[in-house]
This record gives sequence, C-alpha cells and structure tokens, in this order.
Amino acid sequence: MQSGLGKSKSWVLEFVSKKSGVNPLMGWESSTHTLSEVKLEFTNKENAIKYAKKNKLDFEVIEPKIKKVNKKSYSDNFIK
Repeated sequence: MQSGLGKSKSWVLEFVSKKSGVNPLMGWESSTHTLSEVKLEFTNKENAIKYAKKNKLDFEVIEPKIKKVNKKSYSDNFIK
C-alpha cells in the first residue's frame, strides 16, 4: 500500500464544534454549529496565524510530523 503526499503542503484551519449530538431521525452525528463544516486552507503557517489573529480566533498550531521514507527497489524483496 502506498500513502500519497497530495494536499500535504497546505495549512488547514478547522473550527472546533462546540456541541455535537446524534440526529434522532437518521442516527448520524450532527451539530447545530455550522462553522464545524468549514475548513480553510492556507499556503503557509504564517498566513494561517495572521488570519486567526485578525479575526480574533483562539488557535492551536499542530506541526506536521516528519515522515521518514525508506527507499527500496523491487529487487530488495528477494535479497533477504
């Protein structure tokens, strides 16, 4: 299985849902807070922080984990 790196270069601002519950009709998780559906993407961390400060939003920066890539060739499957 391969994990792609598509759309991993942008910073995302997500709003935390204050109150969620189960919809009694369908049984799905739902929220009355419509901002929980909004995700804003920024090209860099500084723009995301500037936007949050400008709009007086409480925010938390979560740095991405650095992924170690082990490059292998197809023949490595048969050598060991």
